[in-house]
Amino acid sequence: MRKWLAVAEDVAAGLRTDAAERDRRGAEPVAEVAALRASGLLGLRDWTTQQAVTRVVGAADANIGHLLGYHYLQVWRGELFDNPSFDPGEDLFWAGVSNPLDAALRLTPTGDGFTVDGRKTFATGASVADRLVVSATREDTGQKLTFTLDARAEGITYLGDWDNIGQRLTASGGVRFDGVRVPAEQVLGEADESSPRLSLAALGFQLALSQLYVALAEGALDEAARYTRTMTRPWFLSGVDSATADPYVLGTYGELVSDVKAAGLLADRAAAALGEASDLGADLTAEQRAAAAAEISAAKVVSTRVANHTTAKVFELCGARATAAGYGFDRFWRNARTLTLHDPVSYKAREVGAYFLTGEHAPHTGYS
Repeated sequence: MRKWLAVAEDVAAGLRTDAAERDRRGAEPVAEVAALRASGLLGLRDWTTQQAVTRVVGAADANIGHLLGYHYLQVWRGELFDNPSFDPGEDLFWAGVSNPLDAALRLTPTGDGFTVDGRKTFATGASVADRLVVSATREDTGQKLTFTLDARAEGITYLGDWDNIGQRLTASGGVRFDGVRVPAEQVLGEADESSPRLSLAALGFQLALSQLYVALAEGALDEAARYTRTMTRPWFLSGVDSATADPYVLGTYGELVSDVKAAGLLADRAAAALGEASDLGADLTAEQRAAAAAEISAAKVVSTRVANHTTAKVFELCGARATAAGYGFDRFWRNARTLTLHDPVSYKAREVGAYFLTGEHAPHTGYS
């Protein structure tokens, strides 16, 4: 792990130098994905190391951490099908097209596979990907299948319509499919949410988001600390010579650091639970799956609160001058606010409470 953490730190250092400027430009992250590919991080397969690396990169730039975390997620998701035809490659960048509440893709059977048509509203990283993991519904049977596609396949159009306040560099716009050919050998299998193992994919998305929330909070603290040490002036009534000697500043940092460390430990515990569940393969039981889901939901609840609180609170530690656009401190809050709206965290809290009080299992959906 040490080697890959060093590689991730190098990538993060490069991202950190112009993160605010790139956020303002909001261009497609072509150069950033190229940097990930050149680093070798795309081919990393160790589960625990993936989690740590995603946090390091995400703290420097939540957009690129998002892309990297989802890349690992799509490769792992493809492997859940145990289909020998799935080959993730060593330096291919993977993205997904499978928003569960946007069931707009239709599969039409052909003699040697299918064609897929329709439009998906959100597809993070798809427009800069090499390969896609896609889910769509057969028109004839209603069966939901998951398959892979070359991201440059004929008939795929990337709409470039992502214009949200945060995560501006994630290429999260819509995708249109017009008669795109899906060879039979690229079908991974049925996306069966009733299967404890295959339904882990939804938990993977929740874990990836939780890790990103923690990374955002870590990144905001790191940037704020650098500013406080070098730029923040002590308040004239404080009686101290530097902001780093102000007891209120120190106390606030202490609380935020403690919260972020706790959220990180919960996210790592959730990652371990999901890794163990995944390793069980077909032997995974419904109860084991439910226990992992509760761990991940708990991490999601805490990391959501910590990310939104920390990215807003750091302004008070840096002072009014830190709101200048050139510093880009607002990007942490905008990114956190955007990402944490992915799905309602109140439902995650309800799932944790129900499992704790009654042993009720979270429903198998695209989000739980």
